Amino acid sequence: MTDQATSAQIGVVGLAVMGSNLARNFARNGNTVAVYNRSAAKTHDLIEQHGHEGNFVPSETIEDFVASLEKPRRAIIMVQAGAATDAVINQLADAMEEGDIIIDGGNALYTDTIRREKEIAARGLNFVGAGISGGEEGALNGPSIMPGGPEASWEALGPLLESIAAVVDGTPCVTHIGPDGAGHFVKMVHNGIEYADMQVIGEAYQLLRYGAGLSPQEISEIFSTWNQGDLDSYLIEITAEVLKQVDAETGTPLVDLIVDAAGQKGTGRWTVKAALDLGIPVTGIGEAVFARALSSATAQREAAQGELPAGELHTLEALGVDRETFIEDVRRALYASKLVAYAQGFDEIKAGSTEHNWNVDPRDLATIWRGGCIIRAKFLNRIVGAYDANPELPTLLLDPYFKGELSNLVDSWRRVVVAATQIGQPIPVFASSLSYYDSLRAQRLPAALIQGQRDFFGAHTYKRVDKEGTFHTLWSGDRTEISTD
Repeated sequence: MTDQATSAQIGVVGLAVMGSNLARNFARNGNTVAVYNRSAAKTHDLIEQHGHEGNFVPSETIEDFVASLEKPRRAIIMVQAGAATDAVINQLADAMEEGDIIIDGGNALYTDTIRREKEIAARGLNFVGAGISGGEEGALNGPSIMPGGPEASWEALGPLLESIAAVVDGTPCVTHIGPDGAGHFVKMVHNGIEYADMQVIGEAYQLLRYGAGLSPQEISEIFSTWNQGDLDSYLIEITAEVLKQVDAETGTPLVDLIVDAAGQKGTGRWTVKAALDLGIPVTGIGEAVFARALSSATAQREAAQGELPAGELHTLEALGVDRETFIEDVRRALYASKLVAYAQGFDEIKAGSTEHNWNVDPRDLATIWRGGCIIRAKFLNRIVGAYDANPELPTLLLDPYFKGELSNLVDSWRRVVVAATQIGQPIPVFASSLSYYDSLRAQRLPAALIQGQRDFFGAHTYKRVDKEGTFHTLWSGDRTEISTD
């Protein structure tokens, strides 16, 4: 139903699928929702198709939309990131009053959110960058929500967001992340982890399909079984569903008819760029981003097929690898690589929080990611426990539980990386994650040699393990060493 006389508790601007579903979620949970779209037809369609689900207040102008909101006014923007978002923010700000709240619920770059928050604060308004995960289904039935912005905004906005968020063990999957860009930064890294998670699942499929020779239907059944154990997660669940889908027209597994070029909307790239700026190695996430880019380099791939030498390749049978053992090894390698992706993501969030003084609590993130979001997984409960036990973990991989898990996974992980190389199947995230793991545990890394090289050609200096200070060798002279302190 609609009610023009009733002030709305919350408003939604932008009524494409995500915005429309979010508005419906608010209405279904007892909130009166103001709705506005630049094209009035979408507003009318929402009311016509879903007006029976709750109380909606439609408007055809921004001014009427703002006037329909109770104070402090709270309006969520669900429009395309970039210039469109800035335009709507300015329209709302012109019509709002001091203390009102503008919420950007899209996938905005966190540095844009920091800028917008400062600009809006100067006008006496509050700005909240809120990451919302869960896709169309989550927006309608309960997403995971990651709002940043001023603490005062959370006090006014929190109960409304809690009313629509997913709930796990009685806890809504939403919490105040931190000031200005914290919410969108965390959502960005969440998406980066998602990239890595999807890629390692894809690599596991590739190995089972083209290494073990299994059909999509057989692999679907394997993933369904895996989803009942340690790998229990939304992405494993939907992978099983995708793999068992058969094209009605041809009778062919749908996965065989989908073009193998993966798209991306930018959050994965943003995650890697931010990690580079922070000096944090997110190798698994980075390789997942590059894997999507390479998959879309169709001209290069077509030119290379049948042209680049493969060397001596083998089958699993020729290597003496038992198929059932290989399947279990792939499961364990997948689990280990997923753990690395999550650990790297939490490392980046910790570094970003330190850099921007956000005071983000990683335990809170593991808690709200347990439901609603794309990377929800059973072992997030273990991550909550890890940060409960030690909030200052230097890496998630050193938590006693996960360290114990890795001791049971690492041999399989190594066997899979070796076998994949011998049969000629690409596994960029499996392999890079294992190298990352081995780099963490190595007593010495080749960086010592790199420092020597840097000092040779650029006098960049080096430190020694046996004495304090900074040193330089006179490479072009008599090669004596001098102190540069």
